[in-house]
Amino acid sequence: LSVGMLSTQLGGRAIWTVPLAFVTFMLVGGILGLYAIAVPFVEIGIALSVLLLGLAIAFDRQIPLLFAMAFVGVFAIFHGHAHGAEMPELASPVLYALGFLFGTAVIHLGGVMIGLGMQRMTGQRNLMRVTGVAIAAMGGYLLAGF
Repeated sequence: LSVGMLSTQLGGRAIWTVPLAFVTFMLVGGILGLYAIAVPFVEIGIALSVLLLGLAIAFDRQIPLLFAMAFVGVFAIFHGHAHGAEMPELASPVLYALGFLFGTAVIHLGGVMIGLGMQRMTGQRNLMRVTGVAIAAMGGYLLAGF
């Protein structure tokens, strides 16, 4: 959800390019995981992504589009690796990858819809920022478990 929400804060082309970057790099991570190519600190990377994406939403700063795409892309590798490494033995790799990529795209779309909905509400800036703080707090909680 955070990727979609962040993309609406950035606006313009970011609404589709930032989630697309995540899904693209998630595929790369998924392939690495599927072939058992080690990516260190996957769980910490996922928890850190929740924390930092939440903070990015909370701080509500305009960042360059390419930086935002790279920012989410790095975290997407961790998320994808976790999916690829956990693929069931009997699953079709192509169908399994399509499933987690499509599922992620739907979640991003939900985040975009939430972000756009908040922008239409009065005081959306504060609501979006508070939501970012809540997301960051969840990421901090996840990191505290390591």
